Amino acid sequence: MATFFLNSPYSLRPKHKHLIYNPTRSRSFVVCSSDTQKQRRHPDENIREEARRQNPTNDCHGFSAKYVPFKADPSSTEDYSLDDIIYRGKSGGLLDVQHDMDALKKFDGNYWKSLFDSRVGKTTWPYGSGVWSKKEWVLPGIDSDHIISLFEGNSNLFWAERYGKEVLNMSDLWVKHCGISHTGSFKDLGMTVLVSQVNRLRKMNRPVVGVGCASTGDTSAALSAYCAAAGIPAIVFLPANRISLAQLVQPIANGALVLSLDTDFDGCMRLIREVTAELPIYLANSLNSLRLEGQKTAAIEILQQFDWEVPDWVIVPGGNLGNIYAFYKGFQMCHELGLVDSIPRLVCAQAANANPLYLHYKAGWSDFKPMKANSTFASAIQIGDPVSIDRAVFALRSSDGIVEEATEEELMDASAQADLTGMFICPHTGVALSALIKLRKSGVIGPNDRTVVVSTAHGLKFTQSKIDYHSKEIPDMACQFSNPPVNVKADFSSVMDVLKKKLAFL
Repeated sequence: MATFFLNSPYSLRPKHKHLIYNPTRSRSFVVCSSDTQKQRRHPDENIREEARRQNPTNDCHGFSAKYVPFKADPSSTEDYSLDDIIYRGKSGGLLDVQHDMDALKKFDGNYWKSLFDSRVGKTTWPYGSGVWSKKEWVLPGIDSDHIISLFEGNSNLFWAERYGKEVLNMSDLWVKHCGISHTGSFKDLGMTVLVSQVNRLRKMNRPVVGVGCASTGDTSAALSAYCAAAGIPAIVFLPANRISLAQLVQPIANGALVLSLDTDFDGCMRLIREVTAELPIYLANSLNSLRLEGQKTAAIEILQQFDWEVPDWVIVPGGNLGNIYAFYKGFQMCHELGLVDSIPRLVCAQAANANPLYLHYKAGWSDFKPMKANSTFASAIQIGDPVSIDRAVFALRSSDGIVEEATEEELMDASAQADLTGMFICPHTGVALSALIKLRKSGVIGPNDRTVVVSTAHGLKFTQSKIDYHSKEIPDMACQFSNPPVNVKADFSSVMDVLKKKLAFL
């Protein structure tokens, strides 16, 4: 058996290279030769039970996290346990999850890279999840038995070769497709953390009767799925007639109590906050900073997928604005803990019909003003009074970031162009691509800059908007990249006439 030692308290499992904590080896790990087979678990033992047997103490190795006021003064002593049901600090400001960085820094960047890389694509509970493979950086104190995971994350980062070359003259354009997840959006990444913590609280007999959210679609789908997996009641407030049927059917199918309200998202958000203040219902919106701990793992995944090389730019669609901060937090943790030596510049892309952050940015970050969001095809970011405005501004200013906007025609054209190169993206990704187009035309982003566009949801959730575009049924929109079907008589001559005419242009 071949062995070698690194600065780590884990040991690599034979052949499958899972890192297992071994307190007797004093910060070392052992690699066994590949001809040693892992013993298959007993048929009566499931993967949770196997994980419990292999790590009976569920030791979090001294790692911990707590709530603190966002951007708290260094002299502040205000903090809260993650087991506290609290969403704002004493001043009324947002809270943030703060990890014990001194404990994490006891292990160097190479250790963390080896640990995270060893878990990718495995089924060992709970590390098969792209979120829980970073458990020590997400929710270190939770017992693995309490985790509710649908093996989310590990989403595709693909090279948009043709789109980059033909549309943008770029050779290093990538799309992080977070919509390749259980419910078809990045919201799964945060919801596994939040619902797992609620499951823990209920196991502790805390008075939590259910979990509630206001949603423009994707949050409700993720919440409902994870609550259904956990057997926890879910309550969803949706704006009536403002989300796609594909988004509406998900919480219904997963058994959530769905309240369709005659208001917009901001109205739903005000109501759910009032309700959760009166009833023992846990709030699942991004006001709750636990969700951002899961969402930040997408940033860490991007670095992993580039073999720990840092891209130049990362472009994220923005609505309620928690996600842009989550990406910043993931990149910044990797930088602070020595996994990388820099962080990318961030771009937040907004729909012009719901662009309060863009207007704030153009005003030099002075006097933020909420707005009444107008209707947009990018419905999940149709938000005029974003909860995480302060977080977003901090992330952008700290990363030398930019905010850009896209009109309805720009975002739909960008989506159609992307689809015509083999993608099938959501309108929100169209907003991000529109921002990229503008930044390329202005020369801010160069032709050789490694750039990642974050795709937040699957295109199949927004088929009606695509049908309307390709049918040229959107009022006041040219739909210049539409590709409608051609009606042809069912005879050879008619078919040949059409083919000869069309193929002449190819």
